[in-house]
Amino acid sequence: MTATMYQQYFGLREMPFSITPDTSFVYDCTAHQEALNTLLIAVKNGEGFIKITGEVGTGKTLLCRRFLATLDETFVSAYILNPTLEPRALLLALAEELGIELPKDADQHQLLKKLALALLKFARERKAVVLCLDEAQAMPVESLEALRLLTNLETEKRKLLQVVLFGQPELDSKLAMNSVRQLRQRIAFQYKLGALRRDEIDYYVAHRMRAAGYRGGHLFTKGALASLHRATGGIPRLVNIIAHKALLLGYGAGDQEIGARYVRIAAHDTPAARHTRWWWPAAAMLLVSVFSVGWLTLH
Repeated sequence: MTATMYQQYFGLREMPFSITPDTSFVYDCTAHQEALNTLLIAVKNGEGFIKITGEVGTGKTLLCRRFLATLDETFVSAYILNPTLEPRALLLALAEELGIELPKDADQHQLLKKLALALLKFARERKAVVLCLDEAQAMPVESLEALRLLTNLETEKRKLLQVVLFGQPELDSKLAMNSVRQLRQRIAFQYKLGALRRDEIDYYVAHRMRAAGYRGGHLFTKGALASLHRATGGIPRLVNIIAHKALLLGYGAGDQEIGARYVRIAAHDTPAARHTRWWWPAAAMLLVSVFSVGWLTLH
């Protein structure tokens, strides 16, 4: 309820800093645009495996959704959020995503054969099939091998199945294993997502505020934006969490401007943030004031 009240207070149509991936809030920072371009070039070239890595909170899932939304009608796409499945379950999940009916009691060999026939049918229809796997660092090695066998299928010009692996840096460690060296050699394109630069923080915050309906002047001061970058290291998810809390603090204090102090207090309330020295009693008082205002308004 407090969040809803600060929407009205700052003239917002919706929450500007939700951590749920939402393509309507996409900000074209350098890293994401380069990663998207890499993905589009790779799939148009018909490559087998593509790898996108990045630290937690750098926007891999958002990039994946944006990429899938960009594909035209010449592509058939599949998206699997939970790649921790063993090989047979993973193949069944892929078939379900592609709308392919498979016998539930089939063994892995039969599943691979049926999927291969379906992929050949898509190829005859001039459709390219792209599978996106999120959180790929958690994928069992055996499941990676099953996917590699599927990507062995190809026409004279392209692979019948292209696989995009989105994962945390631990994915690189898994792919460095000797047992998956055949797959590693087939990764033709890759990109490592980085954090927002200091100059991009300003545009990122302003963009999300505008997308949420804000039509005023600069709400976050220059000092607040600098503190936001220091506290988050430019990780978009952390930027969203701390900016949201800073807005709550500004609302609770009745301010029309978000200064560095609110950002520092919000950072101290966020375990993953980079903390700077701050006077904790003052932080606690302001945090309590937000919830006090919300409680009094509701009663």
